[in-house]
Amino acid sequence: MSVRLRMVRGGRKKRPFYRLVAADTARTRAGSYIERLGTFDPLVEPPALKLEEDRIRYWLGVGA
Repeated sequence: MSVRLRMVRGGRKKRPFYRLVAADTARTRAGSYIERLGTFDPLVEPPALKLEEDRIRYWLGVGA
């Protein structure tokens, strides 16, 4: 199983909200994921970005 870090779009029409996730490359972009690693809200000023840096480092360390 190879893992990729992806941004998954949520929210509604013209109100995007994104989640940074670790997902299997065989799954669809909006499909299931292994772990949620952070969020990004581009509509607030300044854009809100919350990341779980230790878990991101872990996934990058194992080859994501």
